[in-house]
Amino acid sequence: MSAMAGLKTITGDIAIGMVFFSRLPLPHFVVRDRTLGDAIWSAPIVGLVVALIAGGFYGFAWWLGLGAGPAAALALAAGMLATGCLHEDGLSDTADGFGGGRTKDHKLEIMHDSRVGTYGAAALLLTVLLRWSALAAIAAPGSVLLALLAAHIASRAAMPLFMVALPQARNEGLSVTVGSVSDATAAIAAAIGLAALLLLGAEGLLVSVLVLGVLFFAFRRLCIAQIGGLTGDTIGAWQQIAEITLLLIASAILT
Repeated sequence: MSAMAGLKTITGDIAIGMVFFSRLPLPHFVVRDRTLGDAIWSAPIVGLVVALIAGGFYGFAWWLGLGAGPAAALALAAGMLATGCLHEDGLSDTADGFGGGRTKDHKLEIMHDSRVGTYGAAALLLTVLLRWSALAAIAAPGSVLLALLAAHIASRAAMPLFMVALPQARNEGLSVTVGSVSDATAAIAAAIGLAALLLLGAEGLLVSVLVLGVLFFAFRRLCIAQIGGLTGDTIGAWQQIAEITLLLIASAILT
């Protein structure tokens, strides 16, 4: 592959990732024979952009004289608008399915339903509350930006690993249409995520890897027990679990 072709593939993959994982008005460069599964290594790059947007809103709110609480709320709102609440939706559907379903098929049916139930509403409330409280506790704009960068990049870097580690729960749906994710693609994303965690320092990197590792295997086991594998919703739920965890770790280290 020539350097020009390689650059086109990289930029095309990033464009695919940005179009799928965000609501930002960007062109979708067509790269022949590239699926979202091939391009999903770029998910942490999308996280970088989302973190910069959220951090920019936090910094602007702080500059205007707003306190850490309102600034954190605006940062969360900016990030959720930039992604169209894609991952929050997955968390909500997963909570409804796992909490309200009686059998595997019933759980998958609930997860496919666009309506939000009690478990889903509670999950949405908790994800917003935990992330808001972590950012408000950090307070200083520079430290908040570091936390957002680490959390948004690394949580999305963990998604390809999750997709490689679990079988499909059904033969249709978003996670199937994405296409298969190779070990090499997952490894590239993981390397980007580890680099981002260095923003939290050596201690933050070590604690984050250990805690996320435990949660990864625990949530993997839960998904297999509940529905036999993964769906697009569980991928989004895993991103939210990882993001919450990293922001909480950052709030303990950066304050």
